[in-house]
Amino acid sequence: MDAIELLLTRQSTPRLTAPAPDADQLKVILDAAIRVPDHGALAPWEFIIATGEGLETLADIFVNAAKASGADEDFVHKAKGMPMRAPMVITVVTKTQAHPKVPVLEQQIAAGCATMAMQQAAFALGLGAVWRTGDFAFDTNVNTALGLKAEDQIVGFLYIGTPAVAAPKKPQRDGSQYARYL
Repeated sequence: MDAIELLLTRQSTPRLTAPAPDADQLKVILDAAIRVPDHGALAPWEFIIATGEGLETLADIFVNAAKASGADEDFVHKAKGMPMRAPMVITVVTKTQAHPKVPVLEQQIAAGCATMAMQQAAFALGLGAVWRTGDFAFDTNVNTALGLKAEDQIVGFLYIGTPAVAAPKKPQRDGSQYARYL
């Protein structure tokens, strides 16, 4: 798959199963993440990888956060199953740094670009991935349980695995419909 084909055909794969990426595939995915634009070479990100028992730990973190927020039992049960949607979940965190030329927003965007690069790399490797956020990305209980600082921001949970079913191809849209010239 060449780069243009990847960019024009990449899509989310919400139904994932084992196997997760192997060590070599994970290295490619992580190496792709850190090649994104990074003003000041700050590397303003951290990738927290959960597989196996780590998924159980992440599920417990979600359950505890849901309970702490007063969620009903249905949502608590749903929270327990969220990390089990894939054999690997990478929590992508912006680790912002004070910098006179690189604002916090730019650092958060860089971490978002890293997330997108990981999803594209997974797709190029024949894997599937879906980037999710939701309330847990903004929950202080989740941040605390993951050992994050108050200024750290989860930009998403990247679920990665093997596609459970062949996803229908999304129709190609015309990007020029969203552009205008000055």
